[in-house]
This record gives sequence, C-alpha cells and structure tokens, in this order.
Amino acid sequence: MNLNPRCHDKVISLIHKGVDIPNPLTMDIGDEVNVDQISGKGVILYPGCRIYGNETVISAGCRIGYEGSVTLDKCQLGPNVELKGGYFNRSVFLEKANMGSGAQVREGCILEEEANGAHCVGLKQTILFPFVTLGSLINFCDCLMAGGTSRKDHSEVGSSYVHFNFTPDGDKTTASLFGDVPRGVMLNQPPIFLGGQGGAVGPCRIGYGNIVAANAVLRRDVLEDNRLIVEKAPSAKIAPFVPRAYPNFRRIVENNLIYLANLKALEEWYIFVRRPFFEDQEFGRLIFSGLLNKLALAKKERIKRLQVLAEKAESSSGQDAVGMAGPGRAEFFERFAEIEALFASTQRDNAAEKNREDFLSAFEKAKGETRAGYLTVIQNLSTDVSSKGTRWLQRMVDALCEKTKEIVPSLNLFHI
Repeated sequence: MNLNPRCHDKVISLIHKGVDIPNPLTMDIGDEVNVDQISGKGVILYPGCRIYGNETVISAGCRIGYEGSVTLDKCQLGPNVELKGGYFNRSVFLEKANMGSGAQVREGCILEEEANGAHCVGLKQTILFPFVTLGSLINFCDCLMAGGTSRKDHSEVGSSYVHFNFTPDGDKTTASLFGDVPRGVMLNQPPIFLGGQGGAVGPCRIGYGNIVAANAVLRRDVLEDNRLIVEKAPSAKIAPFVPRAYPNFRRIVENNLIYLANLKALEEWYIFVRRPFFEDQEFGRLIFSGLLNKLALAKKERIKRLQVLAEKAESSSGQDAVGMAGPGRAEFFERFAEIEALFASTQRDNAAEKNREDFLSAFEKAKGETRAGYLTVIQNLSTDVSSKGTRWLQRMVDALCEKTKEIVPSLNLFHI
C-alpha cells in the first residue's frame, strides 16, 4: 500500500483500530493528529478526508465525507456526528449533529445535539441549540439560535437566508440572539422560524415562537413571543452617508452586552449541569473542554468587536449630526476596560447563586439515579424545575447588564 509517507503510520494505526477507510490512498492526516483521540467504533472516513490538529476528536459512529471531501481541523466530534462534505475548523459538534456537503464551519461554532444544516451552509462564531435546522445556501455567522422541544418540533432557518453581520463602517458588533440561553437550554420553548430568501440585520433579538415571513429582512428586535412578522422593504431613496454616525448606538451596545451575558450564562450551564453527562462518554472530557474553549473564543470575539466599535464611536463623538450625544460614546470608550474585565472575571451575585443552588438541588432530585442522556433528562424536567433553572440563568444575565449600566451611566443602557 503506497500511502503518503507523512501519514502512513497513522492511517495504518486507524485501520488496525477498526476505523473504516475505504480508500486509504486519498487520506491526509497531519503529523500532530493524535490517533488515540479517534474512536475505532463505527467511524467511517470516506475518500478525500483531511484531518489536522492535535485537538481533533472523532467519537464512535462518526461518518466523515460521504458526499464530498472533508477538511477537519481542530474540531471535537461527539458520537454519531455526520459531516458530509466541506471545511470544519475549531468547532464542536455534539451527538448526532450533521452538516451537508459544501459546508464551511469556521472557528467558534457549537452545534449541540442533532443540530443540522443542508448543503452549502456557512457558519462562524455560531451556536445552535439542540434540533435547530438550517436549510441550504445559508450564511448564518455571529449568532445564537435556540427554540424547539424535539427533532419533530425545532427552530428552523429557511434556504437562502443571510444573517447580515458586517456593516458599511466595517463593524461586526452584530451578534444576534434568536431566542436566549435562560429559556432555550430547558428545551421547552416553541420553535422560531426564519423564512427562506430572507435575512436579519444584526444585532437583533427575537422571541420564541416567532415566525418571520419568507423574503423578509428583519432590521429590528421582536422580543414578544408567538408573533408573525412580515417586513416591508425600505422606501427607495438616496441620502448622504455619514460614516460612524451610529444613530442606534445604544441599541447596538445593549444587544452586544446582552449577547455576552448570555454566553456567560451558557458557560455556567455547561459547567454546573452539562459536565457530568460527559464523564462516562468516550472522549467526553476532551469534548467538554472543547465546548468551554469555543465559548471562550466567542466571548473574546464579541469583546474584540465591541472594543473596535468603542474606538470608532469615540473618534466621532463630537459629531452630533444624527442627534447622538457625544458624552455617552466617550464614556463607553474611556471605561471599556472595566466592561472587558467584568465579562472576563467570575462575578458573584448572591441572588444568582441562591437560584443556582435551588435549581441544582431540584435538578438532582428530578434526575435521580437514571442513566438517561442529557436530552432525555432535560426534556423530562417539570415546569417547576425548569423555571428554577431559567430564574438562575436570567438573574446571571440581568446582573451583568446591571453592572455594565453602572459602569457607563451616561449611555442610559437597559432603560425601560
């Protein structure tokens, strides 16, 4: 067998472990790849696979490259993940997540259990909760989507959908929340539907059960639940463009801070609730470590983008052409280091900690001695128990928002 000498030993080792490699001559495996982190149980590596990165983990039952060649770089794959074709970098795929051919999943993505996409889907810094389904020809970067209760009742994004995450000023302070973490992790919320050939201009926030009509471009927040949203195209016009005007500066900052607070809440959920479910899973600790790493990447990205906005806004804070007073922008820039430190540290909040203990106590009683998996346990929680969990996580989000409001009072953030 005339294998590429660079990966000869690794390919032979994988075959001996039981990995099904129909055409070994087409494989490329980096010198840094640890074959001990690739399961020999039911894994199939179809022709044209390229596997790189010492962090890469491939669990039992994974099928890689059935529809086209796959490049897998520094990713962690849980059991029975299927990546049919494309490029996947520095992302985590939990049990039964799958992506169609032509996918491009770049750094910082988390696809939880059974989250999936059809062909030609582009993701980066994207978090999909269980069961979320993406159609074909979609660009869905810099957002988090939750909603739905099962594989038959899930949030969905229609084909040819775009999350617009880059502004004319060159900003990416555009992360959007479709749903949220405090309610979404409980897997008991109605699904969100984003109609095909449409889009959303980030940063936006959408409530649960909302349906956005096909061919609609969403440019606002819809925080109410269970709404049908039909958007009209803006009226045609030609007007002067004022760089760095940011007429909705406060809203942009608010939505970014709320997104960051939700990431912190998700981190807590992973640490206190999800961690034990990985303990008995093959490569479970490595996959859990990958989850925390991707959340760290997500927080770093959002802080970086918010800092760029602060710098640009401060440099134009003297311009009041659109009615935006300068002091709020200046204060946001001057005290940004405090905001960064707030989200980088572990903040104590007595109410959140009490709510957490109340939930974890009720959660352990509800779980009992069962060996059921994560999805089954969460789906079977009573309304009372899941409500306790939501109160804990929502208090975390609220506490972080309250602290940022205190840091930059002149922006009048989170006003009612």
